[in-house]
Amino acid sequence: MGQQETVATSLADTVREGIGAALAQVDADLARRYPGDPGTRQPVHTVYVPGDAFAADTLRSWGDQALAALDAHAPDAGALAAVLGIPDALAADVHDRVRAKLVREPIEDLRIDFEDGYGPRPDAEEDAAAARAAALVAAANENGTAAPYMGIRMKCMEAAVRDRGIRTLDIFLTGLMEAGGLPGGLVLTLPKVTYAEQVTAMVRLLEAFEKAHGLESGRIGFEIQIETTQSILGADGRATVARMIEAAEGRATSLHYGTFDYSASCGVSAAHQSLDHPVADHAKAVMQVAAAGTGVRLSDGSTNVLPVGTTDRVHEAWRLHHGLVSRSLARAYYQGWDMHPAHLPTRYAAVYAFYRGGLEQAAARLAAYVAKAGGDVMDEPATAKALSGYLLRGLDCGAVDTAEVARLTGLTRADLDALAGRSTATES
Repeated sequence: MGQQETVATSLADTVREGIGAALAQVDADLARRYPGDPGTRQPVHTVYVPGDAFAADTLRSWGDQALAALDAHAPDAGALAAVLGIPDALAADVHDRVRAKLVREPIEDLRIDFEDGYGPRPDAEEDAAAARAAALVAAANENGTAAPYMGIRMKCMEAAVRDRGIRTLDIFLTGLMEAGGLPGGLVLTLPKVTYAEQVTAMVRLLEAFEKAHGLESGRIGFEIQIETTQSILGADGRATVARMIEAAEGRATSLHYGTFDYSASCGVSAAHQSLDHPVADHAKAVMQVAAAGTGVRLSDGSTNVLPVGTTDRVHEAWRLHHGLVSRSLARAYYQGWDMHPAHLPTRYAAVYAFYRGGLEQAAARLAAYVAKAGGDVMDEPATAKALSGYLLRGLDCGAVDTAEVARLTGLTRADLDALAGRSTATES
């Protein structure tokens, strides 16, 4: 008793050792290419504001305009639920949380736009706007009014605008350094990427900036915006987006789908360009598979139907936006782009209904998995990872609270991070 029973084997240790040696390079390659979730908060949306329109009060102004739209067109929980089809059981909680969010943190991720939303300007004008953007971002981080994530979208790496984009990026980053250093929530967006070599060029550019300022190599990451057919399928028939992630050499933080540029490049007429068009679903499915396991996040695009005008028109636009956001969430696109302050109420209503609507079921399944209690669903480790990630995203955006998750699951934030495979715990 107490001794390990001897069992018979046929293979010599050298066989196992030889296989281990043969696969050592594969093991290292898997670890490098597929590190898993980065363990950081992912914003639920990105708001972009033209470089000349961005001001010190932009975040608060957007929040106030969003609150005004909510009060004017859905002043209470019942009204909002009736417009959007939110279940009665969730209506009051969702409405209250949306209002609180618009007061506390109306924008999670802000991009100051120097590309399509800004357009071509005289060099002196764009120089001044880039320097001003850096000063405003630095001041917002200093006085505590910054969004959790802020940065710029530069012009792309195509020949006609390449030099201008590089100069704007240089001015912006240099301005931040002169104002005290790069903020933790800095995000840069590289648009209209067609070839992996353009991503490599961005890497070399950031390497040079880091070296010039004595920064740690790899300090500056960037998003890749998927807006061209060439970024999905190359002339050689390969999935170009996967090559772009590799070309980023670990600096790619996310892939953002560009609704209108991509749809137009596929020949979709303006009236039918939408997040739910088949060409959009195909591109986003390729992006999803290419990014899976790499630690690179995904973001959906936007709708250009604005919630403005009469209450009936606002409600119509809200239903469209709410439906598109809910659809994206169900398809594991947990972030998207918002183009108008009145999009914020439906962004957060969809997000909060998504996480609150599934909270009790997800918590019960995870608690049963941890307790090995069984039940009517047999979950595996991969599903437990997904359940934990779902609860963590809900916590990060304010849809659910730490106390209620702990009550329902018996798990701490650290427990959820471990189950989700996150390397570090983050707080909302």
